[in-house]
Amino acid sequence: MKNTVVNIVCMKWGTKFGPQYVNRLHKMVEKNLTLPHRFVCFTDDATGLEKGIETFPLPEVIFEAGPERGWRKLGIFSKKLGDLKGDALFLDLDTLILRNIDEFFKVKGDFLIIKDWDFKNYIGNSSVFRFTIGKHSDVLDYFEENRFQIRKQFRNEQAYLSWMMMKKGILKYWNKKWCISFKRHCLWPFPINWFKEPRLPEEAKILIFHGHPNPEEAFKGYTTKYGFRHIKPTLWLNDFWKV
Repeated sequence: MKNTVVNIVCMKWGTKFGPQYVNRLHKMVEKNLTLPHRFVCFTDDATGLEKGIETFPLPEVIFEAGPERGWRKLGIFSKKLGDLKGDALFLDLDTLILRNIDEFFKVKGDFLIIKDWDFKNYIGNSSVFRFTIGKHSDVLDYFEENRFQIRKQFRNEQAYLSWMMMKKGILKYWNKKWCISFKRHCLWPFPINWFKEPRLPEEAKILIFHGHPNPEEAFKGYTTKYGFRHIKPTLWLNDFWKV
């Protein structure tokens, strides 16, 4: 592992995330990964991305228009991804890296993913997963061949991906302390949430944002309709963005 170059890969398409998300993620990786590595963004628009970020076109995925549920991410399992080789850690753009992530490349396993906090079954959260480039092209092939049935059977890409890796017998989860949810683990219960800033996790390596709030909403403060969920401005997020 000492002389092996590993890969950090992410994807940006459409207008949901601007280039600042990629740039911040790149800076956090540079601060928190000591292994020799490449940082690659697969995107349909590289405008605004900073020096040091490699870019490739989005891998092709055959599917029909419909609700955006992450199906395009399955392109990461193409047989060929530019000139990349070896192990890759996929990171969603709205993840926040808190501490060193070298161990994500050292734990044994063919495929590792977050165990989703909202499901008691096998489903993982694909905000952070590791795979070997080109090794699991059957995941993409099977989806494209059966895409109509799969989109009826599975709500989103991560449910399908977890199911496929379970069928292959290689589904494995990260240490549950490594990746935690901002919504599930940092927010105070009512009514304390109205008076205290969300907690900064003490042990986690990566903080996951899923749904609302996204990182920028959390930083500014966020209240849902009718005020059922209120989040005070989470100012400590800026300590990790400014690296």
